[in-house]
Amino acid sequence: MKRRASMLREMGLAPVWRLRDAPGATEDSPPAEAPASVAVAAGVAPVVAAPAPAVLPARTAVLPTASPLVAPACVVTEGMDWDALEAAIGACRACPLHERRTMAVPGVGDRAADWLFVGEGPGAEEDLRGEPFVGQAGKLLDAMLAAIGLARGRNAYIANAVKCRPPGNRTPEAAEIAACQPYLERQIALIQPRIIVALGRPAAQTLLGGEVKINAARGRLFDRAGIPVVVTYHPAYLLRSPQDKAKAWEDLCFARAALASR
Repeated sequence: MKRRASMLREMGLAPVWRLRDAPGATEDSPPAEAPASVAVAAGVAPVVAAPAPAVLPARTAVLPTASPLVAPACVVTEGMDWDALEAAIGACRACPLHERRTMAVPGVGDRAADWLFVGEGPGAEEDLRGEPFVGQAGKLLDAMLAAIGLARGRNAYIANAVKCRPPGNRTPEAAEIAACQPYLERQIALIQPRIIVALGRPAAQTLLGGEVKINAARGRLFDRAGIPVVVTYHPAYLLRSPQDKAKAWEDLCFARAALASR
């Protein structure tokens, strides 16, 4: 429990979820009369326990259908196994992003995971190491995973919408995302996740095939070819806007409850 409470503190949640008006309350010990949503966030409830209904946003019944990704004709991934797919990503020249990359960044994690987390694209450290979500954003993502009983390589796979670093860590352009879509499509087909979490707007728009606003999309289950998709904030955004970390925790609880109900 102490380790999980530490992960929640890393997410910036422990002070947010503590009942401030309860006598004797501390950051690590919520009062006994705290509601289930507070207890879960503070690390009191077991990881496997479903969050209380109060944690879930009100729009749980909305199930819009996402458009499938459309693969450009220049990249064909059908029939590739993992080795062939990662080799193809490493040798890809389908868009100008390959010109400045140090390494392509296919993804990392459990290849038979229930959970697939999709971000935007590699940053500088990811480009050097060939692994997504390293550095401070990666540390926060690891804390988010640990808070719901997951880890890199343990029932979670982490990928990005684009596999090469955009210059200056800018947002990937539409043509760059389109060039990488066949790779993400094949990863989804190989993993067959039970739920996908879109981390940030570019990832959400890539997966859902249209304009997405994070605040409007939160708390909704999107259906993508039979796989539920939950939209939340990118960890890099949360580092800049820590006041929204509690919302990200709420989104993870929503996703966990959605998966438990399947």
